[in-house]
Amino acid sequence: MPLSDNSGMNNATSLYKRHRFPSEIIQYAVWLYHRFNLSHRDIEDLLAERGITVSYESIRLWCNKFGPEYTKRLKCRHQGFGDTFYIDEVFVKIGGKQQYLWRAVDQDGEVVDVFLQARRDGATAKRFFKRLLKNHQGEPRKIVTDKLRSYGVAHRELIPEALHDTAQYANNRAELSHQPTRVRERGMRRFKSTRQAQRFLSVHASVYNLFNLGRHLVSASHYRDLRQGAFASWGSVTAT
Repeated sequence: MPLSDNSGMNNATSLYKRHRFPSEIIQYAVWLYHRFNLSHRDIEDLLAERGITVSYESIRLWCNKFGPEYTKRLKCRHQGFGDTFYIDEVFVKIGGKQQYLWRAVDQDGEVVDVFLQARRDGATAKRFFKRLLKNHQGEPRKIVTDKLRSYGVAHRELIPEALHDTAQYANNRAELSHQPTRVRERGMRRFKSTRQAQRFLSVHASVYNLFNLGRHLVSASHYRDLRQGAFASWGSVTAT
């Protein structure tokens, strides 16, 4: 991806209006941050190596502003999730307080939703299930959870027709899906606030879904084709 510091370039598109740097540089920086385990300072150095002088603080502001907008566009273009949801929650400490990160993935490993909440009771589970139903635009055929009673409450009241599997080890897929987040959390030296964490995790999930191409399941040539398609989709949602 060729990049150059066209600082004086007049960007006429509404999304990037009044930004000194060309949209291509902004898109690239936001992609790097959410695709790889890099800090804003790391990206500052990577851009500097290409002759682009931009501060890590500007990169942070780009990620905060453009990441959610890109995510919104990616969700609009998403083809839909599978009919089985694997749901799990883990605790994260933010600002010295324990929070719970709820996550649902489908049978293909795509992240349906991530949601930070202060509790993990029945009311909280129902709130999360309502978000899932909205994202899925309908009731899943099956949900897989651990034996936390809150899941049973939400299942009975919101999606009683769906199968509910709580067998031991059945939910390993959801538990493993937390690992990329844990890696990023350590790299960021913990999340600083609930708002910042929710914003980052939502964007990270969308970028992960786009580039989660099952490399170990397909041939090298097929993977390259899939990767080119993902790059094309990213270019499309970040273009204007």
